Amino acid sequence: MKPLYRNIFLGVGVVAIVIMLLTSDMSYADLWDNIRRAGYWFPAVLALWIFLYLGNAWSWSVIINDGSAPKVPYQKVYKYTISGFALNYVTPVGLLGGEPYRIMELTPYVGAAKATSSVILFAMMHIFSHFCFWSFSVLLYLFLYGSTMSVAMAVFMAICVAFCSFGIYFFMKGYKNGLAMKALRILSHIPGLRSKLKGFISSKEASIRKVDEQIAALHAQRKTTFYLSLFIEFAVRMAGCLEIQFILMILTDHVSYWDCVLLQAFTSLFSNLFFFVPMSMGAREGGFALAVGGLSLSGAYGVYASLLIRVRELVWIAIGLILIKIGNSRAIN
Repeated sequence: MKPLYRNIFLGVGVVAIVIMLLTSDMSYADLWDNIRRAGYWFPAVLALWIFLYLGNAWSWSVIINDGSAPKVPYQKVYKYTISGFALNYVTPVGLLGGEPYRIMELTPYVGAAKATSSVILFAMMHIFSHFCFWSFSVLLYLFLYGSTMSVAMAVFMAICVAFCSFGIYFFMKGYKNGLAMKALRILSHIPGLRSKLKGFISSKEASIRKVDEQIAALHAQRKTTFYLSLFIEFAVRMAGCLEIQFILMILTDHVSYWDCVLLQAFTSLFSNLFFFVPMSMGAREGGFALAVGGLSLSGAYGVYASLLIRVRELVWIAIGLILIKIGNSRAIN
């Protein structure tokens, strides 16, 4: 990728962070007091994400290399994974964010079509694993608390089942038939994008269809790669629940790991419904409040956990933005 483009991505991220810090209603004195209160658990939370991102990078690397000799060094995939997620955190819907950045960084190694298809596939797998995780969490909640479930919670569970069923069906159709062309045609109906995207689709139709063919081929012909990548992403979702447990262990020893799975599931579900908000500002906090209420826990737990997670995100966003500018050796074809 040209240095100019890297500087643009970096600039977008830095500006987004500055705006969020200036508009935040957090008291920095209170924030520092809470971090000090966390003690060694906060560094443990930060360190946990070293391993979670390793899992994400492994899942993506499986898709990129697809059983062949690695064309992209794993350390590069790891770097692009962290930086891509950092850009996605600070840009609404990832526009001008992680996915374009990853495609541009990967293209010198594997070509534009393969880079585009692997990035789309990884994004699809990442989202698809969320639907699998949410579906698993519904079953877990019914197993643990089904006998004492209120009418309101039963309605919420029914909505979750319907939402997850639709999501899983949508992604399975996308894996079978490809998704790039359909997504671009849907976006081309948006005012302001209509003329640009229609021209792009017309001029790049052959390349777009090639990307769709590669997406469909992964599910149809290389099922081992497909399910290995999905399993890794699902395992990362489950391991990520340790973050909430680490934080809540500061406050109490009466919250089990499985309760933390439910907290993570319901909170991420709620915040993803507001995917258009950078860093899900406010949405995660609302999700935590609802989740701890549904599990009959103190609302203070949710406030404290969401606060420390927000700080962890800022630290890793900063790391991801820094990585955009370092370690950029040329690809060797």
